[in-house]
Amino acid sequence: MANVCPPAPQALSLSPYTNSSSKRETYTIWMKSLVCHTNGCTVYNSSGNIVYRVDNYDKKCSNEVHLMDLQGKVLYTICKKKLKAFEQWDGYRTSSPSNRNKEKPGFQVKSYSRMLMGTTACQITVECDKYWIVAGKSGAVGYRIVDIDGHIVAEAKQKLSSSGVVLGDDVLTLEVVPHMDHSLIMAIVIVYGLICRKM
Repeated sequence: MANVCPPAPQALSLSPYTNSSSKRETYTIWMKSLVCHTNGCTVYNSSGNIVYRVDNYDKKCSNEVHLMDLQGKVLYTICKKKLKAFEQWDGYRTSSPSNRNKEKPGFQVKSYSRMLMGTTACQITVECDKYWIVAGKSGAVGYRIVDIDGHIVAEAKQKLSSSGVVLGDDVLTLEVVPHMDHSLIMAIVIVYGLICRKM
């Protein structure tokens, strides 16, 4: 199952959005792997084609996961670090373990106590830029990724069907604003899913 609607003839050969786009994009995120419905994540674009996936198989909340495209090419390797006061996740654009010790992560996510930060769960560092993941009200499924000035760069909400039926809390709609690196946003979404023990 490679898509959720009939594809255009060339749909499976198209590259996923690994760079910024000049338009807003809407994704559907299903917090399940397509491999025997095991732990992981499958991401569809607005045309219904799979563009990103994570397969954890039988292991939930793994300390290392790989964000891949449909063909299995690794776009980000995400590794968990245990620190005294908080958890930290490092995202590397390469999948080579030998290079990981030498290179600087493409991004870092630090998870702080909700008691200390209110509804803000995580701080994201991408080179010199800072972002925050701001969770919704207690028990709510959605969250936002905002920049240092509070502008929304991506927003996840519980998905509604075309008839308005609310789908399960493992199915989200993610909107990404123009000029953001979609694969980076997706890697951050994956980290948040791991922090919330969704995959």
